[in-house]
Amino acid sequence: MEDPAAPGAGSASTNGNGNGGGKGKQTAPKGREAFRSQRRESEGSVDCPTLEFEYGDADGHAAELSELYSYTENLEFTTNRRCFEEDFKTQVQGKEWLELEEDAQKAYVMGLLDRLEVVSRERRLKVARAVLYLAQGTFGECDSEVDVLHWSRYNCFLLYQMGTFSAFLELLHMEIDNSQACSSALRKPAISIADSTELRVLLSVMYLLVENIRLERETDSCRWRTARETFRTELSFSMHNEEPFALLLFSMVTKFCSGLAPHFPIKKVLLLLWKVVMFTLGGFEHLQVLKVQKRAELGLPPLAEDSIQVVKSMRAASPPSYTLDLGESQLAPPPSKLRGRRGSRRQLLTKQDSLDIYNERDLFKTEEPATEEEEESAGDGERTLDGELDLLEQDPLVPPPPSQAPLSAERVAFPKGLPWAPKVRQKDIEHFLEMSRNKFIGFTLGQDTDTLVGLPRPIHESVKTLKQHKYISIADVQIKNEEDLEKCPMSLGEEVVPETPCEILYQGMLYSLPQYMIALLKILLAAAPTSKAKTDSINILADVLPEEMPITVLQSMKLGIDVNRHKEIIVKSISALLLLLLKHFKLNHIYQFEYVSQHLVFANCIPLILKFFNQNILSYITAKNSISVLDYPCCTIQDLPELTTESLEAGDNNQFCWRNLFSCINLLRLLNKLTKWKHSRTMMLVVFKSAPILKRALKVKQAMLQLYVLKLLKIQTKYLGRQWRKSNMKTMSAIYQKVRHRMNDDWAYGNDIDARPWDFQAEECTLRANIEAFNSRRYDKPQDSEFSPVDNCLQSVLGQRLDLPEDFHYSYELWLEREVISEQSPTRREVTGRDQGDQGGAGQVREPEGGPVWLEPSGLH
Repeated sequence: MEDPAAPGAGSASTNGNGNGGGKGKQTAPKGREAFRSQRRESEGSVDCPTLEFEYGDADGHAAELSELYSYTENLEFTTNRRCFEEDFKTQVQGKEWLELEEDAQKAYVMGLLDRLEVVSRERRLKVARAVLYLAQGTFGECDSEVDVLHWSRYNCFLLYQMGTFSAFLELLHMEIDNSQACSSALRKPAISIADSTELRVLLSVMYLLVENIRLERETDSCRWRTARETFRTELSFSMHNEEPFALLLFSMVTKFCSGLAPHFPIKKVLLLLWKVVMFTLGGFEHLQVLKVQKRAELGLPPLAEDSIQVVKSMRAASPPSYTLDLGESQLAPPPSKLRGRRGSRRQLLTKQDSLDIYNERDLFKTEEPATEEEEESAGDGERTLDGELDLLEQDPLVPPPPSQAPLSAERVAFPKGLPWAPKVRQKDIEHFLEMSRNKFIGFTLGQDTDTLVGLPRPIHESVKTLKQHKYISIADVQIKNEEDLEKCPMSLGEEVVPETPCEILYQGMLYSLPQYMIALLKILLAAAPTSKAKTDSINILADVLPEEMPITVLQSMKLGIDVNRHKEIIVKSISALLLLLLKHFKLNHIYQFEYVSQHLVFANCIPLILKFFNQNILSYITAKNSISVLDYPCCTIQDLPELTTESLEAGDNNQFCWRNLFSCINLLRLLNKLTKWKHSRTMMLVVFKSAPILKRALKVKQAMLQLYVLKLLKIQTKYLGRQWRKSNMKTMSAIYQKVRHRMNDDWAYGNDIDARPWDFQAEECTLRANIEAFNSRRYDKPQDSEFSPVDNCLQSVLGQRLDLPEDFHYSYELWLEREVISEQSPTRREVTGRDQGDQGGAGQVREPEGGPVWLEPSGLH
């Protein structure tokens, strides 16, 4: 698959073979020189510098707040300010908000919340806008962006302490259930930003509260820290018999995707949902702390390294200026001449060895996807040059210019070692011993890894080394515990499940989880830049399109930037949300993670992510879909300048777009989570031809992104064939340098016993059965279980208090007549008939005087 944006791709000066586009009569040296010249020109314009990107839970505070608003909403800042000032003047005379004492501010906020409880929607909206203006930092009284952010945070803590979030939560419930707004939106041919005004105001206030309170700073007072923990608890657990807040937002997402509420501002819903999950469950660094704690609780050894710190210390590969493209390998001398030139061969190999010691060696730049002619020529080369594979596996290198020949020792960076400690699974040790015993003894001992009798000394040393690097994951312990609970449910008793925020969220999501995952992926598909507009796709632009469409070129350009930015923010929020959910569920219980993963796979998440990456990723990451003068809080401080074409095209001065690079890394991590140790899903990567798509992403010089791309290439290397591995030796070297090693992992040769295609379907079915057994055992607790105790005492059974419907006593007499009196049981008829011939016998059943005694309704509860 050819990248249209690749250097030299589709150029008029070259054909598919990389030679000149003339009559094919050029000699090899001239062809090489032309290729070098073209390569230098293309490198100068397209080459990507190393991106100084620091991965984290989210972007900077100001950036996260600015992404809440679309540029179409900028006029509403003035409306919010006007609503606040009109209300404030009626309550406070001669003072501004920042001049009030804290008690006076609290009294005013209480009055605002009281005025929210009015019947008129218009009056309620004005008061809500006044509250939103407070949450936005009362920018009319501020002189700088720093002041706006400071007072926004202060006001948000004040608003929360006065009960604003609970009041807005009730209003949000009302708006979600507003059938009139839904039906009105369904009747409209085109939905605009005006259809979601009330919802946008409510969600904006709630987002500002969550984002400002979530942010931790050393200067925060004890009262603020206490408020933060209280707010976290309030969002995490069911308060006042209501579901957790995240489930309400999930229900909004599914309602939007079902087409019942097309006017929902889905970008704000997703941003709020992501921040609520991050706030209640914790970010990536908190996850690492929880992982360390859980390993200590389970008695497992501590982690060998902090994965976050290791990734931060890795460096991206940057190319030497004299590295050439793979295409030049076709301009090399014929094989017959190469065999006769042993001196040249040794010289080339020496140069190759000397270059391998540099960390600055480019491992990816020269590996463009091959055209059909290149693939054919590569196949011919495999048949004819078997004796020269060691030479042809390396790219021809151009010697450095004479002035650069004596390289100083300072530029030589010798690697200190591999970045990751190797890991070995228990399964790997068992497999190694099984092969060794079959070879040297002729029989196996099952899962016994301690008995080494009859095995030679080197095998003893190998087993010792493997055990030194043995890694037992939390998932291994959880799977073992689950197997024990399935085997011995009576003796082990009922499992005690701690009520953590993650556990409560999973319980709430469990029965609607497939719909949640499908809805998120539908929105992600609609927001992907590679998606084509379809009539049946959902409209995600309801909260960005203005009421009146643009009529000038400048307005159209501004709206185009706004729409692209809107889609990028949606991709960012969904990718981060899914990754957080998977990581937290995996830590909480492996089968919760597998349940979510399986539904993502069933909903075609893997081809969707590959479709997303099937574009010019470098262009996507460096896109400038932002207008800095229109971003919050900048747009609230200074008067908006008159926009020109130059100011729209300028964008910001950043080297790359933070949110787009963040989204790409999240999607790659998500793909790794779904496919790790799953051979059936790895085969999906192969079937969808992901290798050339992923290799193009390696052009981005960012260490973390390259690491996860290389992981995805590593797991499918064994399926790609010998020719692919031979043609991509630099990628193989990069995998060796950057990805963690698994001892006895035959990833580079394709001899893995787990890579048997006939077991793939069985593997997925077994996993599904284990997940269903786990969910059934832990969350479905039927009363008529075969293990439930049975009460055999008649008095005890008759004395039980039964829960009956409230209206049962109205129809009790009718039920008694129909079900009891008129229907005499066969047992009673038998006894009565038998007793008629025995007037005073011992077995006679007599009824007391006054007829049979029946229970009264008051005795049944």
